[in-house]
Formats: sequence, C-alpha cells, structure tokens
Amino acid sequence: MLRGRHANDAIRIVVYWIIAVLEVNAMDCLVGQRLTFQRGSDPDYGVKWFVPHSSSGNCQEHGTKFYDDNTRKWQSTDIEIQRHVVRSIAAFLDSISGDTIHHPLVKDSVSDMVGALVGILQYRNGSMLNIAANVVEKLVNILPNSVGQPYVLDLVYSLSIVLSLHQVNIPISCVTALNLILLNLNYKSEKAIWEILEEKKTVAHIVSNIHSGGMVANEHFQEMASLLSTILWRWPPSRYPVWTDVKLMKTLEAIFAKPDLSVKVAVLKLYSALALCGSGAKNLMENGEAFLQIIVQCMDRSHPHSVQVEGFRLAQCLVRNEENCLKLLSMFGEPIVNAIVREMRKQNSLSGKAANDQLSLIMEACRLALITRWAGKHHIYFWKQGIDSVLLGLLLEDFPDNLYQHLLSLKEQMSIAQQVLSSNYLHALRGYIWDILGWLATHCGEDFNPKAHGNELHLNILIRCSCWVFVDTIRKWCQICENDVVDAIKSEPASRAVLMMIFSPCKYIASRARSILSEILKLNGKEYLKHVLHTLSYTASGNNLGMPNVLKLVINLIGLACYSVLPQYQRHVIKGDGIKTLLVLVKCCLENDVHIGRLNFASHLLFPFHERSCCWVSTEDWEGKDIPLLYSLWVLAELMHNSGSGRNILDIFAGETAYTEAELVSKLQKICIDTSTPGLRWYAAYVLSYFGAYGFPSKIEKRIGKGLNEKEYVDVHLILTNGDSLSVHGVVLAVKCPSLLPSKELHLDENTFDGSSVRDFTRKSCGELRKEIRLSAQVDHQALMKLLEYVYWGYLRAGEELVKKLKTLAKHCNLQPLLQLLCRKSPKWGTPFPSSDLSLALGPAGLPFSDIILEAKATELMCWTCSFCSLSVPHMHVHKVILWSSCDYMQALFQSGMLDSHSQTIKVPVSWEALVKLMDWFYSDKLPNPPSGCLWDNMDTKEKLCELQPYVELCWLAEFWLLEDVKKACSDVIGSCLDSARYLSIKIIQIAANFSLWKLAEVAASYMAPLYRQLCDSGELEALDEMLVDMVRAASVRLSQEGGCNSR
Repeated sequence: MLRGRHANDAIRIVVYWIIAVLEVNAMDCLVGQRLTFQRGSDPDYGVKWFVPHSSSGNCQEHGTKFYDDNTRKWQSTDIEIQRHVVRSIAAFLDSISGDTIHHPLVKDSVSDMVGALVGILQYRNGSMLNIAANVVEKLVNILPNSVGQPYVLDLVYSLSIVLSLHQVNIPISCVTALNLILLNLNYKSEKAIWEILEEKKTVAHIVSNIHSGGMVANEHFQEMASLLSTILWRWPPSRYPVWTDVKLMKTLEAIFAKPDLSVKVAVLKLYSALALCGSGAKNLMENGEAFLQIIVQCMDRSHPHSVQVEGFRLAQCLVRNEENCLKLLSMFGEPIVNAIVREMRKQNSLSGKAANDQLSLIMEACRLALITRWAGKHHIYFWKQGIDSVLLGLLLEDFPDNLYQHLLSLKEQMSIAQQVLSSNYLHALRGYIWDILGWLATHCGEDFNPKAHGNELHLNILIRCSCWVFVDTIRKWCQICENDVVDAIKSEPASRAVLMMIFSPCKYIASRARSILSEILKLNGKEYLKHVLHTLSYTASGNNLGMPNVLKLVINLIGLACYSVLPQYQRHVIKGDGIKTLLVLVKCCLENDVHIGRLNFASHLLFPFHERSCCWVSTEDWEGKDIPLLYSLWVLAELMHNSGSGRNILDIFAGETAYTEAELVSKLQKICIDTSTPGLRWYAAYVLSYFGAYGFPSKIEKRIGKGLNEKEYVDVHLILTNGDSLSVHGVVLAVKCPSLLPSKELHLDENTFDGSSVRDFTRKSCGELRKEIRLSAQVDHQALMKLLEYVYWGYLRAGEELVKKLKTLAKHCNLQPLLQLLCRKSPKWGTPFPSSDLSLALGPAGLPFSDIILEAKATELMCWTCSFCSLSVPHMHVHKVILWSSCDYMQALFQSGMLDSHSQTIKVPVSWEALVKLMDWFYSDKLPNPPSGCLWDNMDTKEKLCELQPYVELCWLAEFWLLEDVKKACSDVIGSCLDSARYLSIKIIQIAANFSLWKLAEVAASYMAPLYRQLCDSGELEALDEMLVDMVRAASVRLSQEGGCNSR
C-alpha cells in the first residue's frame, strides 16, 4: 500500500482522472440537451449551458449545467457515455480504501459522482438502471455518513423513481441502496425524506412489487421486505396502508409458512415493524391460532439464531399491553414460557469470546420474560421450568446445575451474595433479572412452596443476593455524601425486587425475605435507618425532587417500607418522626406536581422502538407516573398500621404542620377521584381506611349518591325482620351490589317482552318489577344503611363497632374490595381499582329497571329494530334516577309537572351517535374518544367530519341541558382533532356557527389563523359568512402579535 506523499499523488491522479472522464465525455453530448430531473421547477429556468475549458481554451455548450446558486448538474442521454461514466465511477470507488476515504480530493469528487448517477437513474433507461444501481449501492456502502448525508435527498428521489417504474424486475441493487440510505439516515432529514417517499408512493410500489414479483425470487422478496420494514420502522404514517392491505397480508402469511429460513426472517422483521402500530399488532393477533403458533415455533431452538431472535422480537411487539399478552398466553402460554426459559438458561460459559448469538438471544428472552408483570397461569409455567435456578445462573459466571445439591451454610450463601455484588458478569441483564424475580414474587400464590418446583436453595440465594445489593446501596450512601447516579440506577431494580418479595402474598417468600433482610441489617441496621430518615426529611423539606435526588428518594422510600415491616425497627421508625416525614413528602409531591415513572430511570424497561410506536392504547401501569407519591403513601399506610389504635393515629396530627387530619383526608379523596394510576388510588383509599373512611370515591358516584334519599324513582324495597324498610333503586343495586337482589330479578329471556308496544314494556318494567325484598334476621339496620351509602356514594364512614357488622354484610354481598378495606388488608400489586362505571345498566342487567326511553333523531338511512320493544326509531332504555342525579335540566323537567315530566319517552334532538356518547358520560363519567393514530390519520375529510359531528351536537345540547363537563370534554376532543387536521377547521367553524356555538367557532378560527393567507389565496374563505371571516382574520392578527407566523 502507498504511504505518505506517494499515496497523495496517487489519489490526486485518480481524482483528476475521474473528473476528466466526466467532463471530457460530457463534451461529446449533443448540443442543447435538456435536464429533466430537477424536482418541482422548470429545467430551463436560470440555467446556462457550460463546459469547462478544453485544452484549446475555447468554451462550447455541452451537457454540464450551472444553476443560479452555482450548483452543477451533470447529464447525458447517450447510453454509451452513461455506461462509460458509470464504469469509470465504479473503478474509482474500487480504488478507495479506508485510509483515503476522508481525503479532501475524494470528498470533492462525491458531488460529481452523485450528480452523474442521479442523472442516469432518472433517465430511466432499462439497460442502464441495473448498472447504475449497483454503483449507487457501492457508493453508499463506501461513503461515511458524514460525507454522504448532503446527497441523500437526491439519491432517495432518484431511487424512488426507479421503484415507481412498472417493472417486475426492479434492480435489487436499487432496493438495497435505498435501504442502506434509510437505515443510516440522519434524524434531521427524516421529514424531507418522508415527503419524497410519500410523493413517489414508494410504499405502494413496494407492496405492488411484492404482489406481482415477490414470489419469483427469494432474494428479490427479501430485499423488498427489508426495505419496507425499514420504512415502516422509521415512519409511522406508512404502516396503516400496509396492515390494512388484505391481499398483502395473505401473501405474507403464505410466504411465512414456507420452509425457507431467510424468507422467514424477512417476514418476521416486517411483522415486527407493523406491530409497532398498536392497531397493526391487533390485526396480526386476529390472524388466527395457526398463524400465532408459527410465530411461537420460531422461538424454538430448532430454528437458526436469526429466526429465533426475530421470533422473540415479534413476540415482544405483540405483547406490549395486558390484553394482547393474556390473549396470546391463553393459547400458547406454556410453549412461550418454555422457549423463554430455554434461551435464558446458559449452555456454556459466556466469558471471554462468548458466543454473541447466545448472548443476544438471552437478552431477547429476558425482555420477553417481563410478561411476568401481569398475573396469570404463565407464572406457574415459569416456576415449573426452574426459573429460580435460571436467574441465579445469569448472576453467577460459574453455575453448574448440580452445584447446590447439598445444603449450604449461611457463610457460604453470604459468600455467593458477595460474589454477585462484586461481579460485573452479564451486568446488562441485571435489571431484567431483578424485575423478573420481583414480578414472580408479586404474583405468587399464598401457599406457593418452592420445594414443589425446584431447589429451594436457589430461591433463597436469589433473595439473599437482592437484599445484599439493596443494603449495600444504603451502606455506600451512609459513607459518602455524593450521589452516584449510575450506582443508584443499577441498584433500583434489586431494591424494588426486595420490596416486592417482602410484601409478596406468598407466605414463604415474604417470610424468607424479611428474615434474610433482618439478618443482613443486624449489625448496622439502626445506623442505616437513621440515614434513610435523615435523607427523606432533607429531600422533602428542601423540595429536592429532581434527578438524581428523586431516584435516591425512591430507593430510600423502598428502604423505609422494608424497615416498617420488620418488628425490631418499627418503634424506631415512628419515634424518628417517620410518619411526619412522609406527610411532608406527600405534601411536597402534591404541591410540586411531581410525576415520575420507572421509565424515567429504569432504561432496561424501554421498548427498543418505543419512540417509533403509534396507536398503542394501554391501561395505566399499576404504579404509573407517581412513584414517589405512591411509595410515600405505601410506607405511610404500613406505619399507621403498626402504630396501634386509631387514637394513636389521631395523636400524630396534633400540632402537625404539613397536614391536619381533615386536610389529608381531603387530599386522599381527591387522589382517588382525579388520578388514573390504580396503585396510587388503592393506597390513597387504604390510608383513608385508618381515618374511618372506607371505599373508593369517584366523580360519578358523587352524582349518583344524591339518589340515595330520593324516593320518587325507587322500585325496590328492602324489608328487615323488624318491619323497617329501605327504598332503593334497582338499577343501582343491579350493577353495584347484585347480591341484594333475587337472581330472578335480573333474568331476561326472549319471553320477558312480547314486543307489543313501548307502553306495555314500560308498564312491565315499572310496575311488575317493583318488588319488596325481605332480608335475613342477621342483617343489621344500621349496617345496611351504611352499605347502601357505599353502593351509592362509593365510600362510607363508620366507627370500629359498626365496621365489625359491615364486614359480615360485605362478605355476604361479595363486595370484596370493600371487605379488604374494612379488614385493612394492604392492596395486592396489580389489583385493578374498583370501577364506579354504571354502563352495564345500559344492557340487559339494567333493562328490567328501565323507566324511561330516550329517542334520538331518526335519519332516512338508518333502519332500526329493538330487541325489547316495538319502537322503530333509534332509542335507548334508560333510568330516571341516573338522568335526575346527573343533569339539572332533567331534574327540573321531571319535577316540573309538565306533560313531558310524565312521558315515558323523551325526544333528544341529537343524532343516535351523539346520544350514545351522551349516555356513556351519564353512566360512566367518560366521553368516548374518536379514533386516533393511524386510524384517524387515514380517514378522509368526510369520515373525520362524521366522527366530529356528534361532539359538536353534544356541545350544543350541553349548553341547553346545563352540562358544563360534557361541553368542555367535547370541546377538548374537537380541539385535539383540529390540532392534527387543521384543514377541518373551515368545516367545523361553519357547523359551529349553524349551532350558534360561538366559543367553538372561535376555537376553530384559532386553528385556521396560521393558514389565513393561504385560505385567502385559495378562495376557501369565500364560503364563509363575513362574520366568520372577521373572526378568522382577528385570530390571525392575534397570532401575529404573539409572534406566530402565517403560512402560504
């Protein structure tokens, strides 16, 4: 190889040679040829034909062009010249080595080479496409990103043109080159590149090519599928037209079933890219059991590494929410768990030059093993497969399966724990290992015995290792004042695993975790406790809740929670003002609006393509984004539980500056009502139980509770043995406490109604179903009244004596959540927060108690039949007590004495779609949202307006019916939709004006403001009344004054 000056000379010669070839050959072009490949502009505009000086010094008009911005474009239509230039570029690229690629002369030549190749590709000569595409692929492979990035737009545009040609045999090198460019694309270029791909309909052409020629050659299909996967992965808007293409999905399914392994890998990658879209994943899950079985089989060790990896990745994409996960596990739970555990179990040592394939498979298996976060039968399969020994094997470098056949002494176990602590072995997997262990402990059965599933010793050593890591973290913080963020991040999963094991419902795991932790803390436990309390007090008093302090706060709260269940430390925690410190922390979190979830510091939990996902609608994680507040309430509840009598608890608030008792109760009720995090709401309700307030407050029950003492619409009488009676509403009992109703009250069959008339149906439901229910002598009157208070209001207040009676009644009525609070049992991780939703009353459960019908506006296109009556217009069977308690207008109407107040049918002047949404709000306090994500983005204007029309109608009706919450919710929905589709604003402002909804019209005008000049130029504003145009103009002026900009 040439070095130094000789290398430079060689480079200079080659570069001059290639430039000379390009320019001299250009001179042979026909005079006056035109460039046709410049996008979006007249090729003749501002162009001067120019060729560099020849040896004679004369200038002639040839194929090289200079534009007004001094950029040079090369072009020739002569096939021989094109072939000669392409070969010359190829030869030049072959001469470049790693040592010379960054040389200035090489970099200077890139522009000429790209220009020539772009021109040749856009000339679209069939005989040259393959040759030019091969050279483009070579160029992309050789050039570093820093050198090639300035030219990606031109290259992508040209290659996209080639893909758009209606040819079966698109050059593979063209597809490969485009894929390479997109894989290495700079983030800043993404928007411009997507505009090109969208303009050229690249995705549609790829799909069409797979339809027509994808089956001809495996290599051709693989490259096409790989390019499509890259596009789907990087640009979410590309996914919808692919997963909704029924023909393509069937083609892929047929290809996937074939034995060719390289093709399987390509299809698996394509499926994974589609599953980044939640709707796409749901579509894949609906492909059937046979299809899902093939995916599961791909994870099996009988397949090559590449197939296994992609199988695991696709499974991860599909099970990102609980619904999909449990659906897949219900069909293939055991095979999936077996595949996970097999790959997590090491086959040989991974030290030194360990097989990268095995390590990558272990990583993917660990990621999929996080399905343990959800309860289910799959946990049994994990224990059966010896997950404890597998996890221990990933912590210890030398861990033969038969190592611990005999009992180890305490000293030997401690030695192993210290080895884990000091070792850096497979450290990237530690977060997964501790999380899996924690989830297994959380969802373990009360009577689980590890002896039945494997070596008890393995689990004990795992518990000891996690406790040791946790305590060592506290020890380090006691010795140094500086915050070690990295160390805290590494120790958080182990600390959390200790917390989940200590509070495990499994008696064995909880007792062993508490015993081992006590043993490790025996020497310095009190010193560490003082440090934990001091740190928490300092953090709360100084409002130091930013990173890294918040992570340290979380681990210290975990520590205090663990201390609070160890009897030998409970008195020290309370004497050390632990409760008061926690009250200050609670106040600090609420007043500073602190919202931090595990994803903020547990990076191993981030889905690999999290930022590229779309359309995933998942329920809130149990711990949600309020971890500091959740853990504070968790510890507070444990300390209050251990503080003794209720009197002792009340004494805590004497002179308390953070909160009085009444203030804390109010804050906790607000948490139950206003937050969506299940764990936080559960612990707020749990703490409330120590103040004599039992239940689960909610917004809807604040409304429904008003009906408890309303006698007008009662239809059930509960008769006690002493003759006392309580009048209630059957519909409320049917949903909230069906055990108080005889089963026959809730039974419906096809003979219940004869469909003769609406009047007969209403008479039956209001007359025949008015019942007297006689209760057992064991039912106490006062306890029953309190139970009904819970049923209607969602919570009750009671003293200790009454609580004893309520426990019996709650148990017989099968009100398990209430019973749990009455017994003051701590919440089990993952337990859903009790629903206050009354939507079941809109179905068969509430039909026997319906006493009024709401009739929507009929449309000519709607054909209507009802299963329960003969009314042939759109209507709903509802309940006066729900309407009366939720709507002041309805309350006034029913009590007015007017004709409508006694009518069995009320006409509601909105469409059926709007009426359904309104009743959803009445019965659940939730307004259904329109489609979002890909589903919304791919609707046409007419479909989007149809989706928004009911919300506009409800805005109008809400003003008339005095429903401010409904009006605001509808306005928010409309605003959110306009934010993603501003072009709808011109239609919405017209509809709003027709309904005299001027505030909504102003909202639409504000979204039109940035487009004001563009709308003026296009003439679209001419369709509006002058008043609406003035409204848009005023919004545009305000935007300009605020520093915004108007677009043309």
